[in-house]
Amino acid sequence: MSTTTTGNEADVIVIGGGIMGTTTALFLRERKRSVILLERGLTGQQASGVNFGGIRRQGRALPQLAMANRALRTWQRSAQMLGEDIEFLASAHTRVCYHQQDVENFDQYALDARAYGLDLEVLHGKAMFERFPFLGREVLAASISPLDGHANPRLAAPAFGRAAARLGARVVENTEIVRVEKEAGRFRVESARGDVYWAAQLVICAGAWAGRLTAQFGETVPIAARGPQMCVTEPVPYVFRSSMGVFTSIKEESIYFRQIPRGNIIVGGGPAGPADIATSRASVLPANTVRQVAQMRRLVPALAPLHVIRVWSGVESYLPDGEPVIGPSSRVDGLFYAFGFCGSGFQIGPGVGETLAELIDTGSTSISLDSFSIRRFAQQDAALPTGVTS
Repeated sequence: MSTTTTGNEADVIVIGGGIMGTTTALFLRERKRSVILLERGLTGQQASGVNFGGIRRQGRALPQLAMANRALRTWQRSAQMLGEDIEFLASAHTRVCYHQQDVENFDQYALDARAYGLDLEVLHGKAMFERFPFLGREVLAASISPLDGHANPRLAAPAFGRAAARLGARVVENTEIVRVEKEAGRFRVESARGDVYWAAQLVICAGAWAGRLTAQFGETVPIAARGPQMCVTEPVPYVFRSSMGVFTSIKEESIYFRQIPRGNIIVGGGPAGPADIATSRASVLPANTVRQVAQMRRLVPALAPLHVIRVWSGVESYLPDGEPVIGPSSRVDGLFYAFGFCGSGFQIGPGVGETLAELIDTGSTSISLDSFSIRRFAQQDAALPTGVTS
């Protein structure tokens, strides 16, 4: 078993320097596996660095909760683990709703989630307004996850990448990968500059660009790129400790916000905007920001006077069933995936990274990944490309 990286060869190559890739590299190094992490731009530059920053377990599909719980333990010790502050605050996460069917959903989800280690408090009507008097009177119920919170996405993935590098991982930025193949029992990874890297195992965590690489192994995925619609307000006194979001089937009503200690309120939600993997650019549509502000005022009327001072977006990856791909390839031994997190990958990232590292190192994991297998898209797979062997 290797413990250090030599030149362009390692035990494991990880493609993609977002929260999935950097944490996978870090946990592999903790297991003494040599690692090369290849990132097409800068670590945390796209989805992992432009998202809302919510450390949210509640509201996830139940099969995700085991990894979300594992991730929370990493967030809780992140300052000690990384040696730097990524602004994690265990300030709670609160979901609210406007419609009766969603009240029933809150109650049922709280019952179901308890079996997965997530304890929630659901408040209705008067009890809710006593706890949160600032809420608009259309709100019917609130579901509170007291151990959740938020962190700074601009800081997190780069910090995990630096921690991996300090443990001996080789982190190579500004390196776009154009060709991947398995040759004579090893993976050959070629960059746009012509640099070639070799490893016994390969992990593709390339977000919206992952489909270009998985297809080279005969595994196609219907991945789509979209841009989150984000904005931030001017600073005001720090009063909102809990992150808050609206649960609804009406996309235009879906709004969420968190306040940081220096006073600014970060807002996201609503319909996504356009994103382009060819240019690595995504846009904020002005109409979306206007709708976000209107929904924010509906949720908390006292926020009506606030001004938006900045907007931003980035390239996120989406799959049609709303679930990510996590786990081994269905065709090629030694190949693993983690992508397509549909705008909900930030919190769960360290849990995915730790689980993948365990799987790669030992061949198994206590957390079932069956729900996230790339096999569910098998009917769309093309024939194996020439030269690929399992």
